[in-house]
Amino acid sequence: MKLVVIVPLLLLLEVSGYAECRCFCQVTGDLDDCTCDVETIDRFNNDQLFPKLQSLLESDYFRFYKVNLNKPCPFWTASNECGLRDCAVQPCSPVSLTLIYQLSALLFVPSAETREALLDWNKYDDEAERFCVVDDEESPDSQYVDLLLNPERFTGYKGPEAWQIWNSIYEENCFNFVLFSPFLMTRTLFAARTFYSWLEGQCVEKRAFFRLVSGLHASINVHLSARYLLDDSWFQKKWGHNVSEFRQRFDSELTVGEGPKRLRNLYFLYLIELRALAKVLPFFQQSSFQLYTGRPEEDQKHKEQLLDILQLARSFPLHFDEASLFAGDEKEAAKLKEDIRLAFLNISRIMDCVGCFKCRLWGKLQTQGLGTALKILFSERQIEALPKSSNQRPSFQLSRQEIVSLFNAFGRISTSVRELKNFRVLLAEEQ
Repeated sequence: MKLVVIVPLLLLLEVSGYAECRCFCQVTGDLDDCTCDVETIDRFNNDQLFPKLQSLLESDYFRFYKVNLNKPCPFWTASNECGLRDCAVQPCSPVSLTLIYQLSALLFVPSAETREALLDWNKYDDEAERFCVVDDEESPDSQYVDLLLNPERFTGYKGPEAWQIWNSIYEENCFNFVLFSPFLMTRTLFAARTFYSWLEGQCVEKRAFFRLVSGLHASINVHLSARYLLDDSWFQKKWGHNVSEFRQRFDSELTVGEGPKRLRNLYFLYLIELRALAKVLPFFQQSSFQLYTGRPEEDQKHKEQLLDILQLARSFPLHFDEASLFAGDEKEAAKLKEDIRLAFLNISRIMDCVGCFKCRLWGKLQTQGLGTALKILFSERQIEALPKSSNQRPSFQLSRQEIVSLFNAFGRISTSVRELKNFRVLLAEEQ
């Protein structure tokens, strides 16, 4: 009789009781190619950085992002009509349009000193070696979007078109990973083991590149699972955490062991972008740099808030050491760096093939943010050589578009790490 009771109980524990472990038991300890561990990142992000960063991103300077959502897909014929209402990007409100007008006017027609600095910005931007495609802000198709009005969440965009995007990112841009697409890896354990055995034999730069792409993919999937459309009735829309969706994407048994690796790659991505924020502090400390919105007191308060966040980022005790990248033969390192730059540039172009406009918006912003982070990491000498006077040509510069994407992209990753804490609790409650 006891055996009859125990067997169903064990089956129940296997199905639900270990759900948390199947997603998170391997998401602990030291990260690959790093001196940092998951637990240190969790404490630092959730207790210190996340609240401050979210507050900054709600300010006018960071909530408006100028983007061209009408660029054609350069790789295949793609439909620009998603057909789902949640795919649409809502236009700015009349009040927001007034703020945008002030922002545009004051950003480009401030004092004589700032106008001179902005001219230098444009010169530098034209010559910079970018890691992502930057939309032409002067194009009539480029429009300001209120990011707070268009949050990243599940829109219903899925199926062959969505899979084609990620397949193209992995198979066409990740250094001949063609036979080892993550979509194929989830089919057999043998394929997954073959891939990771092969990956560990690659140089640290190629491993890092794959983990960045995988981490970005994981972060987006966390957002979609955390802000899922749970109820869509005629009188309300309810968005919230979908535990089943999260498990489908990250449970080790449902992903042939892939899910926890994806989450570990998310933490790796966090470290890379956090390191970029720490390195770029001297640029934002320049007295000539201001967060122009036409409200001097608020602008100064937000700059102080931004500097406080960057100082906090710099204080992180276990930063990723980018000196380990491109440290071999000078010619080989230069070629490898250029290969990675071109591959990431190609990934940013693929974002114009996304059929869902809201997904395209956040895809473009997050790839540009990561591209800006990589630009910062590989511009250490230029940042160290920043001039003391605005009369000198800047050795390093960021456009407003790059600044907004950099902080919002990291805000998305920071939110993902915070949401993992919520999913741990929700999965534990299922036991």
